[in-house]
Amino acid sequence: MRPSLGGLFLRFCGFSLMAVGGANALIPELHRQVVDVSQWMSSTEFASLFALAQAAPGPNMLITSLIGWKVAGIPGALVCTLGMCLPSSTLAVAAGRLWDRYRESVWRRALERGLAPLTLGLVLGAGCHLARAAGGGWRGTLVVAASAGLAWRSRWNPLLWLAGAALLGATGLLS
Repeated sequence: MRPSLGGLFLRFCGFSLMAVGGANALIPELHRQVVDVSQWMSSTEFASLFALAQAAPGPNMLITSLIGWKVAGIPGALVCTLGMCLPSSTLAVAAGRLWDRYRESVWRRALERGLAPLTLGLVLGAGCHLARAAGGGWRGTLVVAASAGLAWRSRWNPLLWLAGAALLGATGLLS
């Protein structure tokens, strides 16, 4: 069943407030909600939308716009994008003011140290979840790990590694 635009907006407002580390940290939960719970699309469609969002220029939260478009067309894309941006932006402005006000505080330094590994873990978890959703078995997992390692360690554009992985998948070498 397709949700109302108001329902989409509220759902993505909730996602917005959970997005510690950006939209990529939410990928496992977005996948669970969109594919498993609501059944708006398949795992393969979700992985394809994620790949498209990553290949497009702009912020990594474009996946939310594409989900909205898939579920409810252009109005859905706009509602999901607004729902994803508005709450976290409002919270960021308020937190930024407090952050500057308490620049030398001990709790601020502790929070910075604690959030860095949390964010890294959420993003790595999202990558593992996407590797499973995209399929490809152990070969696909190996390509994902190699692509991530090369993107992290080299100064080359990460889209080159993504294109190489896509080429391997398109040739059927991962099946």
